Amino acid sequence: MIKPTSASSPHSPDVMLEKGWNYEAKVAEVERIIAQIEAGKLELEEVFDQFATAVEYLRECESFLQARHQQVDLLIETLNDG
Repeated sequence: MIKPTSASSPHSPDVMLEKGWNYEAKVAEVERIIAQIEAGKLELEEVFDQFATAVEYLRECESFLQARHQQVDLLIETLNDG
């Protein structure tokens, strides 16, 4: 399992949003990278570089989703308190 990132991490959801980070765009980029790797058109070194990039994007997506899940839980808890 991937370790959660801290709030001061460059991949925290708040930082990602400030930079204009977009979940759907990152997922699309991961899909593009996978397609390139599967097509076999990359040199071996570039495969490793692209794979590392895809893993980083997936970590960012996981952090984003975890933060949103926490927000939903908080909202549900607030509704239940009322």
